Amino acid sequence: MSMEIKGKVIQLLAVATGQGKKGQWRKQEFVIETPSQYPKKVCLSLWGDKIDQYSLSVGDQVNVSVELESREYNGRWYTEARAWKLEKSGGSSPAYNDAPIGDEPFSDSQGSASDDLPF
Repeated sequence: MSMEIKGKVIQLLAVATGQGKKGQWRKQEFVIETPSQYPKKVCLSLWGDKIDQYSLSVGDQVNVSVELESREYNGRWYTEARAWKLEKSGGSSPAYNDAPIGDEPFSDSQGSASDDLPF
């Protein structure tokens, strides 16, 4: 499922790293607040090289294309909102990469109890 969300970056979380079946991985979560009468806060994630490519800062106005994915682990379901394309408002050119998003460990549909996820 894919959707677009516009908002202002209000928080950048620390980059998380780990070792998976496909090698080293990096993930950074960030929180945006949507502009509306009743603003919503949404936590999204960037994976791998996209962390450096987009160089997000608190205060950036962004338009984010998001893929939602849920995965079962030990009888519980976890959902991730992964940013796969991002444009900063007011920039001269869009900052995005339309590369497939299946290179990170979360997208591995062959999940098993031996996965190295922290949950």
